[in-house]
Amino acid sequence: MKLVKKSTEPTATAQDSLVPDKQSALVLVHLQNDFFPGGSLAIPEGDHIIPQINQYIGYFQHQLSAIMATRDWHPQNHCSFQEQGGPWPPHCVQGSRGAQFHANLHLPNGSLIISGATNPKKDIHSGFDGTSLADYLEDRHASTVYIVGLATEYWINQTVLDGMKLGLRMVVLEDAICGVNLKPDDSEQALQEMVAAGTIRATAIDIGAQFTRE
Repeated sequence: MKLVKKSTEPTATAQDSLVPDKQSALVLVHLQNDFFPGGSLAIPEGDHIIPQINQYIGYFQHQLSAIMATRDWHPQNHCSFQEQGGPWPPHCVQGSRGAQFHANLHLPNGSLIISGATNPKKDIHSGFDGTSLADYLEDRHASTVYIVGLATEYWINQTVLDGMKLGLRMVVLEDAICGVNLKPDDSEQALQEMVAAGTIRATAIDIGAQFTRE
């Protein structure tokens, strides 16, 4: 992965520089049934971001950007499960309904699916850890990566920080993410950590998109 040299402090005020193109990718993080209300590891109000994400998908398609989606893809005996001594109830087991993407997500045909946490002995919280995400981005010459999905202080945070370490320009679309927020400010603290590492916080208007309200 080629490094991208950053010469200025990240900001979402330079709108033209944030408009996605063929060298950009939209990465949808863990939009799976088990993380939505009714799932085994549900994030309250997580489903509220789906309409906004669908509008982003349409916009990035129009901009000819790559669209990719990460997913937890656990074996039944994954170490993170309580039955194996881990902290979490079983979730996103390979082939299960809980591992499927949300039914209302308009994931385009041909989108790249990045399966993570497939090793039963290793728990991960990054879309880059143990996957081919970095290689896929490099193959498509994508140097700017836009992030939406779940959950702000866990998978999004670690994926973004790992992307920064690879020299990618990481943009978190904060109007299309949702956190667990065991403490009220957990998501904001995670966003501040990402910005301190060089990440850009942005919303639809910052990247040249105009969406209808749903």
